[in-house]
Amino acid sequence: MTKKEAEHEFKARHRRVINLHELNQADGRWPVPKDKPMRSEAWNDFTDALCKEGRITMKQYETWTHPSWCN
Repeated sequence: MTKKEAEHEFKARHRRVINLHELNQADGRWPVPKDKPMRSEAWNDFTDALCKEGRITMKQYETWTHPSWCN
């Protein structure tokens, strides 16, 4: 699996939940602020699961940086 494929899968599976979480935490603020720590933790958990499932290598797990939308 490439990083691009992993990012696509992550967005397809988790983006809606992340956006809803941020919207609920916004308390009416607009634009809705990004919860950067939560986004980073979700990405870390996702790549950890991919590695444990054997879908990515340990080297990929250790060297992939966070996607730009986590920042």
